Order: sequence, then C-alpha cells, then structure tokens
Amino acid sequence: MTEIENQIAQDLLTIGAVTLRPKQPFTWASGIKSPIYTDNRITISYPEVRDRIASGLAQVIQRQFSDVEAIGGVATAGIPHAVLVADRLHLPMAYIRSKPKDHGQGRQIEGRLVEGAKMVLIDDLLSTGGSVLKAAAAAKREGMNIIGVVAIFSYQLPAATTNFAEAGVPFTTLTNYTALIEQAKSLGQIDDQELAMLHAWRQDPEHWQA
Repeated sequence: MTEIENQIAQDLLTIGAVTLRPKQPFTWASGIKSPIYTDNRITISYPEVRDRIASGLAQVIQRQFSDVEAIGGVATAGIPHAVLVADRLHLPMAYIRSKPKDHGQGRQIEGRLVEGAKMVLIDDLLSTGGSVLKAAAAAKREGMNIIGVVAIFSYQLPAATTNFAEAGVPFTTLTNYTALIEQAKSLGQIDDQELAMLHAWRQDPEHWQA
C-alpha cells in the first residue's frame, strides 16, 4: 500500500465516511448484502481531509493524465472535488448531470469547454463504474475527449474492471477497499474474523453471506 492510499483510507474511517459492519450487513438498492457503507460526501465538511483529497487527486492527474485540458465533475458528489482540483491545476471545469435538464436548453453538461478538450472526470466513489461511465458517455456525445476517471475510493469489484475495460476508459483512485480494511484492522476497528469476511465479500459480493 502506498502512503496516500493508507492516509486517505484512515481519513475516511476516522471521520466516519465509511462504516464497516460485516456481521450486520447493509442492503444495497440492488439487493446485494454489503458489509460496507460509504458516504464520501461528508469529506467536504472536514477541511484537512478535503485538502488532502484535492491535493492527491491533482497529483494523480498530473502524473497519469499529464495532457489533461479540462476537469469534469460527476453530479453530485464529484462536483466539489472537481472544483478544488480544477482550481489547483488552473484548468477549466464543467460538471455532468445524471440526465439532461427537462427544461431550458436541455443541457447535460454545465460549463463552457472547447470541443475535443481532453477531460478527466472526478467522482467520489467507484462501485461498478456504471454512473461515471454514463457521465463519460454523455460528455463524449457533447464533444469531450475523456482520457480518464479519477475517484477517491473504489470497492475494487471485478465488475468495475470489466466495465471500464469495455468502455476503453482508464481509471484510478486515491485509495481502495483493500487498503481501507487493512487500515481498519490496524486501527482496531475490526478483528481477524471480520477482516476475512470483508475480503470474501469483495471476491463475490452477489453470493456473500455474513
């Protein structure tokens, strides 16, 4: 694990953005039983955490997508982080709605960017990648060149790897599920049995049982 992976994982656990409950799992909208609940929206309420996330995202983009020309925020949770990153990198920014407006000009992308601009999309969380890839497709339809996706956290589900590969969109995150549960163990928030249960869920979430 890298220093940034461990630090952001610890931050998410410390502020309660992530809750681990392997013995009393949550139920996702899809019906999948999950030992983890994530709400990275609350990170914007913690200045030090928010700053580390913004700096980390900016550094990742500079390192992996150095030809970036614009930042896109995925509505709604990705928008505040996209604003901070765009400011740090001194780049134009837009945000992508989940669907076009049903009034006015019916826009799905808000902002004014040069057609063909090389854009990196920012989101707070990747599960299967479905929502951010829909945003990427919408941005492409409006003339953007999506060169990558960067997020705070990933569940590291196999479906995400498959979906991003099929879409031909590279992605990366500041931290991930493996780093987070290892940090939780180090912090004494879970025991060895719970750690094993958490690892098992990631391998096969659809058939996992507490």
